[in-house]
Amino acid sequence: MEVSGSTGRRYAPEFRSQAVELVRSCGKKRSQVAHDLGVSIETLRRWELLYDSDGHRLPPANAGEIAEIARLKRELRIANQERELLKKAAAFFAQSVNRNR
Repeated sequence: MEVSGSTGRRYAPEFRSQAVELVRSCGKKRSQVAHDLGVSIETLRRWELLYDSDGHRLPPANAGEIAEIARLKRELRIANQERELLKKAAAFFAQSVNRNR
């Protein structure tokens, strides 16, 4: 069910919640469900964030929560990059120690 809007395609809330339910229950990949429904993968992913497991729309987050989530994601990405670098450095130094023995 599509509802026209001034900013491109807009979908009815029922369609969105049913699409999310389909992704969660059918066992298909999100990309396949998005293709089958004619929506982008990113659109479907955003809808999944908006609806709970019962298909009810979650209340919107306030600007502070959104900023905090963005900050935490950024920190997590940096921590993961640092961890990977440390793993590589440890492996490198372990090899050099073993060669010197």
